[in-house]
Amino acid sequence: MSVTELSAPTGQRRRLAIGVGGATVLLAALDAYVVVGVLTDILDALHIATNRLEKVTPVVTGFLLGYIAGMPLLGSLSDRFGRRAVLIWCLVGFAAGSALTAASGDSIWLLTGGRTVQGLAGGALLPVTLALAGDLWAERRRAGVLGVVGAAQELGSVLGPLYGVGVAALLGSWRGIFWLNLPLAAVAIALVWVALPKAAPTAKTPVDVVGGLLLAGTLGAAVVALYNPDPERAVLPPWGWWALAAAGLGAVLFAGWEVRARTRLIDLRGARPRPFFAALGASFCAGAALMVTLVDVELVAQTLLGRSGVQGTLVLTRFLVALPVGAVLGGWLVARLGERVVAVTGLVVAAAGYVLIAGWPADVLSRQYLGLLPRLDTDLVIAGFGLGLVIGPLSSAILRSTPPAQHGVASSAVVVARMMGMLIGVAALTAWGLHRFHELTAKLNFPLVFGKAPDEQRRLLDAYKEALQAALRTEYREIFIATAVICAVGALCSVLLPGRVKA
Repeated sequence: MSVTELSAPTGQRRRLAIGVGGATVLLAALDAYVVVGVLTDILDALHIATNRLEKVTPVVTGFLLGYIAGMPLLGSLSDRFGRRAVLIWCLVGFAAGSALTAASGDSIWLLTGGRTVQGLAGGALLPVTLALAGDLWAERRRAGVLGVVGAAQELGSVLGPLYGVGVAALLGSWRGIFWLNLPLAAVAIALVWVALPKAAPTAKTPVDVVGGLLLAGTLGAAVVALYNPDPERAVLPPWGWWALAAAGLGAVLFAGWEVRARTRLIDLRGARPRPFFAALGASFCAGAALMVTLVDVELVAQTLLGRSGVQGTLVLTRFLVALPVGAVLGGWLVARLGERVVAVTGLVVAAAGYVLIAGWPADVLSRQYLGLLPRLDTDLVIAGFGLGLVIGPLSSAILRSTPPAQHGVASSAVVVARMMGMLIGVAALTAWGLHRFHELTAKLNFPLVFGKAPDEQRRLLDAYKEALQAALRTEYREIFIATAVICAVGALCSVLLPGRVKA
């Protein structure tokens, strides 16, 4: 699809087109995070005990898997069939997945299937919109437009949990979140039809179907390996090592195919390898930390702090508000300090925040720093601010390390890396954390209180409850220490990013 063919629309029409594309990106990004605030509601609806979180993990990982698999492959299809056609069909698929999710009844597998279809369709919206920006804007004015589209993607992580809880409360059920997607998708389809230029591609661009299937298969095998329906026995299920071996083989085959294939899923020839892959590695680590925080802080609030679903999400807002503040400041600092300093600083600050969160005492709500700053609020703000700082430098480093013609693909690669971190990170740490919880409570039996005096009954039940709380605190402490280590690894990757541009 040639740029000149799409350059005819006026400035107002172009802004409308990219605004509509950005809105579809935001819609999909919101749905990547909406289940975070309503996980316990989903558990209740499916009659699953809170301590069997592993049973609902596929609902989270299914969406992320579909999102990652759909992003590069379906994005490439828009080069062949046109941006408008692919956006519309993806919105139709997103609506179909939403309907299946909402109507899944008591079936965890129908629910997971619906979320996977949602992710598969929603994953294409970002790269197609980035490509649309490349079609409509000249190279010298394109960076700002790409930044706006990227901001819509980032906004989803901030607003998603709040949006999910708010809609569920307003409509009376978590299923209402997904029923609401149907009219929203219909409006989006109408806007895409009206706003986007109708332009047929000038050449039949090949699509790397083999690369897309290898990537999806590799990630799928990794997720299957980390899904353990019985974490009491081991961290991995009986098939875990075989699935991990299959994922490793898939990764080797994917890398070999991408090196030799004429048409590549993500063609980055001409990119500077060291800063490019360093940015992807840091983005992977930041994504893992982000998703673990979204899931586990919510669970800490509900299991240890006694908060409801809505109240748990409000606890998470301390982190969510600090995230965009850090992102804005990080973007401003990049021009003055360079990508390396800002990214390393952000990930080190985030690691320090997770170490502080890991050390939360049982009475954290009453603890303060210097007698003024609430400990819980401060620790979450530190972690969120640190992760926010790295958004700008990682995007900037990717753009600096790739030719201008590949900026759209490179920008989506950062998101793919972060989503892969979210997918693998939450699956791995959840599997390990749940195993640790069952290990810590293996010898803890519910007390037999029948026939005992009321005071003795109360004492035994209180002791049992206190032991459960201690096991949960140990589980979450180890998870957040692991998250701090992941941030430290991301900081080491960031050392390889470009420094400040000399005037």
